[in-house]
Amino acid sequence: MDHFDHILNWTLKPGSHTFPGQDGGTCINEAAIVAAGFAYQPVKSVDEMPACFSRPICRLAMRLNDEATEEQRQRLLPFVTKLACADTDQIERERAVYIHRRISGRVSFEDGLAVLAGALAIGRQADALDELDVSTRMSTLRSQAEHPTSVPEESLAALFTSWAWVKRKVKVS
Repeated sequence: MDHFDHILNWTLKPGSHTFPGQDGGTCINEAAIVAAGFAYQPVKSVDEMPACFSRPICRLAMRLNDEATEEQRQRLLPFVTKLACADTDQIERERAVYIHRRISGRVSFEDGLAVLAGALAIGRQADALDELDVSTRMSTLRSQAEHPTSVPEESLAALFTSWAWVKRKVKVS
């Protein structure tokens, strides 16, 4: 699925989304759910992902998605079809340790991508998805959109930004 991003012309956005827009307009995990053949659902936490998705990997993907610039975020598209790779508890622990040891605090997007690729190499790989099936699923969902772009529910970064703005505007005594 190396051509996934080209085939779908999907746009990844920060935060969770009630429903994608005509441009795609979802986070990486929401796109991955649809690509894997599940009904669309907003994802505010990796715990809301179907059981076949690796929690440590989806958590890292969500972090990269939400912290990335618009341009960087689109570089996550090739990973959309690789997230449905949950494995045994032992493998999931190994993935979590691998990620934790390589990412502490702030990390560059490039380093985060490398860690994501490395974590995906541990254990079971996602089943290969048929390009036509994935393209059809995503196109069908996009065609059901009422608006050209999705309206994201606030991402964590947006919440922090809005809180900082409120703090400046309201004097606490």
